[in-house]
Amino acid sequence: MALARVSSSSSRLLLLLPSSTTSSLLHSFLRPLSTSHISPPRLSHSRSFPVDASFPQTSPLPSEGEVTEEAPRPTSRRPWKPTCLYYTQGKCTMMDDVSHLEKFNHSLLMDLPVNASAADKVKPQKLDYFLVLDLEGKVEILEFPVVMIDAHSMEFIDSFHRFVRPTGMSEQRIGEYIEGKYGKFGVDRVWHDTAIPFGEVLQEFEDWIGGHKLWKQKQGESLNSAAFITCGNWDLKTKVPEQCKVSKIKLPSYFMEWINLKDIYLNFYNRRATGMMTMMRELQIPIVGSHHLGIDDMKNITRVVQRMLADGAVIQITARRHPDTSEVKFLFKNRIR
Repeated sequence: MALARVSSSSSRLLLLLPSSTTSSLLHSFLRPLSTSHISPPRLSHSRSFPVDASFPQTSPLPSEGEVTEEAPRPTSRRPWKPTCLYYTQGKCTMMDDVSHLEKFNHSLLMDLPVNASAADKVKPQKLDYFLVLDLEGKVEILEFPVVMIDAHSMEFIDSFHRFVRPTGMSEQRIGEYIEGKYGKFGVDRVWHDTAIPFGEVLQEFEDWIGGHKLWKQKQGESLNSAAFITCGNWDLKTKVPEQCKVSKIKLPSYFMEWINLKDIYLNFYNRRATGMMTMMRELQIPIVGSHHLGIDDMKNITRVVQRMLADGAVIQITARRHPDTSEVKFLFKNRIR
């Protein structure tokens, strides 16, 4: 095994790789993106996919806020592979390149397996689908990743992932912002190739949830038998409304209620968790990918959700925003403050 580092003026990439494959992998990852548009692929929901071991034991996890840049240890016989971030946005032009397909994962389903015996323990849920969301970006939203799972079977159904280009910042500031945020992961090149304004992201997201029959574009229409799950209230209580103001967009009706996983965790396990990493450590779930890369955090939060469902948790709405006053009502008396 070899520790390979690639440095340039705009990106750094640190991976733990067999020395014989380092060169070809980095070449594939940094290959320029074609300018031709490719429609985002829609992943079908198949219950016949082979199940895998879900919640293996692992060594202690990094502390809250620590960045993990090495590939995690495999949790099954299938070796871990980094996800192609062009593919997650429907823009991979190398699907006929065997070498690229061997080096990169092109299915989030592979990272979110379900144990058949664990699925049998899931209690009846009030909702049919969960949309796990984990935004990235403190000044403006930079990444908008969502994974959709079946609330009853815990199975992965589909995912939506977009990098978001700020609208209220200069190009120089954007460059510095992205270098600081994504340069350490080596994915700033992908961000610059694929990022689109927040308004366009929401239009594509609405097409996505509409295609899954989760929402209709009517005044005040909420999600249909589905809800967002976030690790904390910040994403939907604070950040999305702030971004809508910057982007001069009315806050969409489907963002009016959500599930704070911290509150569900507190009430189910009777212990507080400061964040995703604490939950994973306490539940002995191995981390996948890099902390604070939105798509990886989204997958890890989803794995916590799957584990809680398997343990018998009933996951329900914890916060709701009044459409006229924008006042947020928290529905759990015992909650993280």
